[in-house]
Amino acid sequence: LYRVLDVEPTASAEEIRKAYKRAALRLHPDHNKAPTAEEDFKRLTAAYAVLKSPTKRRAYDAGQTAHAV
Repeated sequence: LYRVLDVEPTASAEEIRKAYKRAALRLHPDHNKAPTAEEDFKRLTAAYAVLKSPTKRRAYDAGQTAHAV
């Protein structure tokens, strides 16, 4: 998930938020006409949903959840 957002596992919540916003602008299907844009954007959004939540992030970091992103 960290790779999807292009951040380190030690990234702060603010760094994760900024990385998501940057990537969302680049990958949003309305702006990106690549054939994979929609899937890439969904993957980005799913990764952000986990990493923005302190509880979900701790569980992910502990390996307690399987996120296929």
